[in-house]
Amino acid sequence: MDTEAEAPELPTLDEAAGERTTLVEMLDYYRAVVVRKVWGLTDTQLATTIAPSDLTLGGLLLHLALVEDDWLDHRFLGNAEVEPWASAPWEDDRDWEHHIAASWSAAEILSQYRQSVARSRAVVSGASSLDALGVIGKSDGTNFNLRWILVHLVEEYARHCGHADFIRQGIDGATGD
Repeated sequence: MDTEAEAPELPTLDEAAGERTTLVEMLDYYRAVVVRKVWGLTDTQLATTIAPSDLTLGGLLLHLALVEDDWLDHRFLGNAEVEPWASAPWEDDRDWEHHIAASWSAAEILSQYRQSVARSRAVVSGASSLDALGVIGKSDGTNFNLRWILVHLVEEYARHCGHADFIRQGIDGATGD
């Protein structure tokens, strides 16, 4: 799946850090957990489902890449959607990122995920404040601040890392993190 021989280490968390550092560290922790959940798996294993769900680890990783790009690059900064999201057939398949993952290699999925996370990290590090408001808001005209977006991303990762636990254990028995 990757050229690195070992799964990435989990980052150390500073329990006495300030608000911004705490949010970023917690998000980075879950980013590392989800990569560790897919580490060492083959393309076939990454496309494996555990009944009765159609979730796959590859689909979850692509979904998290989409979430990173959508919330930070698109909604917060206001940038146009990047590929592969910009040309995805969302009208035909609202869960396109989950379903297309089976046709991508593990290396392609991990590369997309890493690119999306790198964009997100750059957005967060360049933001003036957690109070900074995103450009694209809700239909009622209210906007999300960076603090809310980061908390939402932590929630999204925590939920999907739980899904990844079950799927990975069903594939090869691996547990942990």
